[in-house]
Amino acid sequence: MATRTDPRVDAYIAKAAIFARPILQRLRKLVHEGCPGVEETIKWSHVSFLYHGQVFVGMAAFKGHMSFGFWHQKMEQLLAKDGFHTGDAAGLMGRIASQADLPDDKKMLRYIKTAAAFHDSGERARPVPKSKPALKAPADLAAALKQDKKAAATWDKFSPSHRREYIEWLTEAKRDETRQKRLATTLEWLAEGKQRNWKYMNC
Repeated sequence: MATRTDPRVDAYIAKAAIFARPILQRLRKLVHEGCPGVEETIKWSHVSFLYHGQVFVGMAAFKGHMSFGFWHQKMEQLLAKDGFHTGDAAGLMGRIASQADLPDDKKMLRYIKTAAAFHDSGERARPVPKSKPALKAPADLAAALKQDKKAAATWDKFSPSHRREYIEWLTEAKRDETRQKRLATTLEWLAEGKQRNWKYMNC
């Protein structure tokens, strides 16, 4: 376990709500025990375990609950049969607020080993998503880019997916005031060469 742990996960657990710390530590131990080949990392600001280069399990702690979910689609079917609310936003095992919300160690290890077997089969954990068509910059953004050479230079280098992140963020604004603030922030970040989600890139 020592060679496949990540100190950022230790820090994540230490900063988690008090109720979540022992649950995170227990699940972390069980994942390594049930699937010795996993490697820890931080993705999307939360804890992830990788296996065969794919996301295997993810867990996240919030103020009043935490989540734990397997990445392989077949696990969703198995857990649903066992009564878990797999459609919850909290994760395949529902909202976890205490140890009592989880199965015992023996059952958890069975789930983890089953998930590992699915990954070992070589079948992709998730189907490859279809690429989305490129979005055209809205009129206000296009006009602003014409006036800001630095921002425009970054924009021209961006891939369609990176452009989409900014466009969707801008067009999802409900109020004109919010949209104007987001437009100003977009130009500022573009001038600095930043992607929309730059804050999370090193998490």
